Order: sequence, then C-alpha cells, then structure tokens
Amino acid sequence: MTGISSACQAVENKEVALDEGIKLLYNLDKEELIKIIVDDAKNWLAHDGLWFQAIEATHGMEAAMDADREAWRRFTVIEAQRIMARLGIAQGGGIPALVECLKHRLYARLNLQETVEVSEKRAVFRMVDCRVQSARKRKNLPDFPCKSIGIVEYSEFARMVDPRISTRCIACPPDEHPDNYWCAWEFTLS
Repeated sequence: MTGISSACQAVENKEVALDEGIKLLYNLDKEELIKIIVDDAKNWLAHDGLWFQAIEATHGMEAAMDADREAWRRFTVIEAQRIMARLGIAQGGGIPALVECLKHRLYARLNLQETVEVSEKRAVFRMVDCRVQSARKRKNLPDFPCKSIGIVEYSEFARMVDPRISTRCIACPPDEHPDNYWCAWEFTLS
C-alpha cells in the first residue's frame, strides 16, 4: 500500500467523514495534485478579479478600490496565519520566517516572484511577473494602480508573521517601475 493509499485507509478506518472532493485527492499522484493547486489558485484570482469588476461596474473604481483594500486587509492576515500554522512557524520569526511564508502565498502559485538582498534584518521582495498586470499589458490597458492595496496587503502579511517587521513600497503601479519587475517591497526588522 502506498503512503497516500495508507493515509486514505487510515482516515476511513477512523471513520472520519471527508467530503468526496477531499477523498479523491488521496488517489492522485503528485503531478495531478500540483495541477489542482495551480488551477485552484487561478480560480481564486479569477473570482477576485470578477468581484472587483462587479463592484467597479455598479459603484465605480474608487468604491471598488476601497472594498478591495479592506478585503485584502483581512484576507492577508488569514492567509499568513494559515501558512504559518501549516509550516509550524510561530509569530515573531523575523525576516527568515517572512521570506519562507511569502513562498507559500496563493500568488506564489501564479506569479513569478523573487526575494533578494536577504539578511537577518532586511529583505526586498519583487513581483517579477504579475498575472494581473501581464494580462492588462496584453490587452493594451494601463497598469492596474494597485499600490494602495499592496501597501495594506504586504504590511499586514508581514506584521502577522512578525509584528516587528515594517514594510516600505519601493515601486508599485501607478508608480513607474523598471521593466524587470512590477512591484517591489522592502521589509525591515526593527
């Protein structure tokens, strides 16, 4: 019996009721699971975009931006908490913990990102390819002005990992940015 099959059997033996959508995952191989994870992240991002567009269409861009900022203020904390729990990372782990947690965000499944200039006290995180911005570029649309949302998102995520971490935006649309990244964020441990 494989590890996955024996895990599924153990679950069934303990009479733990699992939804069919969960049970089927136990019989999939690693490649199939990775495809599902990436597809689920794409579905999440599509929902996020459609939700934003619905608010924009009925209430305007400013209201959509306000709602998006508030949604991110809450979601990013939940995401950080779940990542930390999954990885066994306690709050207060400094820059190394933040760098590790950034690798496990939903965005990390969709976008090309990198963390550079890493030390115990500082790190610079860059979104090299952003799925949202790249799609807008392909459609000849201007950059999505996500800086105000990003400030909330990255600040709250970092603060949840370690309250001593401060976040500074280096560049993010509508700011000018170099061709080699869409946005960049500096995290500093005080």
